[in-house]
Amino acid sequence: MLEPTKRFSNRVDNYVKYRPRYPSEIISLLETACGLTSKSVIADIGSGTGFLSELFLHHGNPVIGVEPNAEMRAAGEQLLSNYSNFTSIIGTAEVTTLSDNSVDFVTAGQAFHWFDREATRREFARILKPGGWAVIVWNTFAVERSELVKGYDEVLLRYGMDYRDVRREIEDSDIASFFAPSGCKTARFDFQQTFDWEAFKGRLLSASYAPQAGAPNYEPMVAELRQVFDANQRDGRVVFDYDTEVYFGQLEPV
Repeated sequence: MLEPTKRFSNRVDNYVKYRPRYPSEIISLLETACGLTSKSVIADIGSGTGFLSELFLHHGNPVIGVEPNAEMRAAGEQLLSNYSNFTSIIGTAEVTTLSDNSVDFVTAGQAFHWFDREATRREFARILKPGGWAVIVWNTFAVERSELVKGYDEVLLRYGMDYRDVRREIEDSDIASFFAPSGCKTARFDFQQTFDWEAFKGRLLSASYAPQAGAPNYEPMVAELRQVFDANQRDGRVVFDYDTEVYFGQLEPV
């Protein structure tokens, strides 16, 4: 399995162009359930290209993006360069370099499965202010309700390098143990992207487990992906469905 902090170094362009953002309903949820305000300080861990950070920055929050991968961090800094309330730093979930009790929310979008859970829990509890919240967000493939997504998933099962190992990135038991003994709450939202053929292919190639051009399995993978696209397209476009899952809770001090 590729080292987590280096997996996306050669996928950044496709990641920025074709990966999904996050639904705005997350903000409303956290305002109601957790007391989020525009003054709440956010530490976005594994901030990558800045998609989840952008959601909070648009809300007016000061956001600290913590990202170990140089290429992903640079892409995030470029995307968010117009936000004066964004700070980008080098760090990991296990060693953020942030001060004790310095942030109101710790967030992780599409990154939690790469973290060392025990060390990350200690670090999150350390940097959160008393009464602060940890928020884990995930866009999962809506395989059960979309023939397109089901076909996409099947292509990756055949050709993805280590897709079987990471396809179900977080289990309920992982979340339960992370937030224990306090527990956490969950929310789910429908979310979509619309792709033409080139964007649909780019979405697949943004994945760290997808063979790239020149690899032996690349051409047959793309050919099968094209079949999935053609079977589901309307007027040259397809709709890709996600279930956005949000887990949020408070961590007891270690």
